[in-house]
Parts: sequence; C-alpha cells; structure tokens
Amino acid sequence: MIIRSAEPADLPRLQAIESAAGEIFRTVGMAAIADDAPPTVAELERFRRAGHAWVAAEDTGTVVAYLVAEAVDGAFHIEQVTVHPDAARRGVGQTLIACAADCARDQGLTGLTLTTFADVPWNAPYYERLGFRRLSGAGLTPGLRAIRAAEAEHGLDRWPRVCMRREP
Repeated sequence: MIIRSAEPADLPRLQAIESAAGEIFRTVGMAAIADDAPPTVAELERFRRAGHAWVAAEDTGTVVAYLVAEAVDGAFHIEQVTVHPDAARRGVGQTLIACAADCARDQGLTGLTLTTFADVPWNAPYYERLGFRRLSGAGLTPGLRAIRAAEAEHGLDRWPRVCMRREP
C-alpha cells in the first residue's frame, strides 16, 4: 500500500470510494447516511490545496482509501477517513490515521480529533481501539462545538454522535 498526497485527478475516485463505503450503513438502519452525497470535488480540492488530503493506493495505483483533515483549535481534525469496502479490514484506515498523526506532529499540533457515530461498530468503537477517547463537556473546544452544530444542522444527530481525541 502506498500513502501519498491526493492529486486533482484522484478527487472523483474519492467520491466513488465514499459512496461505496456508505452502503454498509444500510445494514444498521442508517440508509440516509448511505444515500447522502459524497463531498464535492470543490470540498475535496480545498483539503488537497491545503496539503491535508492523502490517499492509499494499491501497488497497481488504484486508490482505495482517503483521509482529509484540517487544523481546528490546535489539533488536526480528521474530517473524513474512508476505505473502499474491497480494501476493508487490511489496516488501511489505521495507516492513513498514522499519516495524519505524523502531519500533526510536524505542524506542532496537539493531537488528532474527529467526530463519528457513537454506536456504529466501525466508527467510535474502531477509533477507541486506535487510541482515541471520547470527549464531552469541557473537553469540547469551540471549533469542535461548531463542527457538531453543523453536523446537527445536516441531520446527523438522528443517531448518537461523539467527538473523539487522540494524542499524535
């Protein structure tokens, strides 16, 4: 597996990965998540231009996963990490998160943060296995509160959500 910075030509593939990976949410009664549109090319391009978009590619060059992030309140906030179902359970997501942790350290950021579904097995429980801890109350920075408010406005609070943090 090759981890590299995303290139403009990768962005439509990232959308396809997001759509394919979303299908599993149907199995846990979250069809609305599966039906949600992937990030736009413009949204993905914003992360790419900032140098905060990475892909995992097979030796053949086929991109099978991606991670996009940005600095939020002194931490590196993982906006999205998605692995195509065909590449699942091979440590690809974990490898991308390690790349983000390296970037956070290089930039002097204090940790990694993300928001995710609390009860979906491949969401919060997965991130806990990778060393993330759940945040609440005083642990939520203004930026994380704003992210959660935007998620609620988008309708994601129909299912329990959680903010999480890990040291880089």
